[in-house]
Amino acid sequence: MDKFFKITERGSTVRAEIIGGLTTFFAMAYIVFVNPNQVAGEGASGWLAQAMDNEAVSAQLGQIWNSVFVASVLAAVIGTLLMAFLANMPFAQACGMGLNSFFCTVFVAGACFGGVNVIEGYHAGMVLIFVSGIVFLVLSLTGAREYIAKAMPECLKKAIPAGIGLFIAMIGFKNAGLIQANIYTFVQFVDIHGAMQNDAWETVAPAITAFLGLIIIAILAKKNVKGNVIIGIFASTVIYYILMMQVPSFDMSAISQTFKDFGEIGIVGLFDGKAWSDAFLGAPVGGLFNAVMLIITFCLVDMFDTIGTLYGTAAQANMLDENGDPINVNKSMLCDSIATVAGAAIGTSTCTTFVESSAGVAAGARTGFASVVTAVCFALCLFLSPLANIIPSAATAPALIYVGVLMLKNFSKVDMDDIASAVPAFLALIMMPLTYSIANGIGIGAIAYVLIQLFTGKYHKKDVVITIIAALFVLKFIFVTM
Repeated sequence: MDKFFKITERGSTVRAEIIGGLTTFFAMAYIVFVNPNQVAGEGASGWLAQAMDNEAVSAQLGQIWNSVFVASVLAAVIGTLLMAFLANMPFAQACGMGLNSFFCTVFVAGACFGGVNVIEGYHAGMVLIFVSGIVFLVLSLTGAREYIAKAMPECLKKAIPAGIGLFIAMIGFKNAGLIQANIYTFVQFVDIHGAMQNDAWETVAPAITAFLGLIIIAILAKKNVKGNVIIGIFASTVIYYILMMQVPSFDMSAISQTFKDFGEIGIVGLFDGKAWSDAFLGAPVGGLFNAVMLIITFCLVDMFDTIGTLYGTAAQANMLDENGDPINVNKSMLCDSIATVAGAAIGTSTCTTFVESSAGVAAGARTGFASVVTAVCFALCLFLSPLANIIPSAATAPALIYVGVLMLKNFSKVDMDDIASAVPAFLALIMMPLTYSIANGIGIGAIAYVLIQLFTGKYHKKDVVITIIAALFVLKFIFVTM
């Protein structure tokens, strides 16, 4: 095992890999429940069902939720095991956030509000995800994705990890409720005073939990305690239930129906001829042009989410080559491509490498053995799904925020004296959290870089690739809202 995964060679230990794999799992276990919620509009009793006020539609949304739940777990297991055995990298894969919401908006909610059978809309969406996955796969097998990644300007390569750090820190702040929406200032700090006045302590307990959890992790890290992140997660879980005055519980009764719906509408969707005609010619998508633009959009977002995540997590783990590129980058992208194809085949939205893998890296993961541990944990969720929900998002939020702190140091490597580097790098950094998308940050940074190089006479032949990337993002921003 040590020889296969190169554990000692990469300066790690089996214990560190296990802790890292567990940490990654707990940091991203939320996706098991969040993904079906996002794709199915929260299921039979969610916001979409309430908006439609139709029992038949509500039942179909419930079926989609169940199907996507099983598919989400299976896709995470497949993708993460690919990372373990094909790429030997400590990265986990699962259904991408943002892409799942986009999928719901276009195919599921779009079908509901468009008067189309919602399961037909769901199946048509799976077809387009499958096609985009095939495109990823071709690009990976030909080496084009690796070439694109390595052609990124140095300023963006250095800004991307820092931008991801801010992005995942924001996810942590948001999940725990440390930051809240405000109609006047856009965001605000959690309103502890208001909650206390209204005797609503439970509304701020998650935020308090996350803050204390972050401090615990920081103290342990300062004292060089191994496994500080996962210790912080467990400590935060205990604090959460104490503050909420709750005892964790779970219900096993609904698992059989979940598997039944997966077998009836999930895994069969891609093999339905009507789904293919609906995807390119029918009402659920709206025609061939829309289908092509949606495929391009999913390709762009997944490609650059993955590129960004790989650069960010590899930089965090000191797993970059002499050119500043992640080791095994092409194999990692190939894993991502296969996982997307497999995920679409079993009924879920685009799979991508998760930024939460950085939490495992921070806890010591350096090899694919950590990914095996993460995959096993996901596999257990397939049959014991309620157990994964015992770890609240308020307990995993400190890990995300802490990793954000660590990853922000990469921005110090950007040449801020050169404005042609500083502006694109800053835009990539800040637009990731502000637009809630790694891909959008990369796209906006790429557009700025090309325009500055072009109008300052510094444009070179090597900038052709980043120019094509920028042009594709321009088309995405014009034709697709996301």
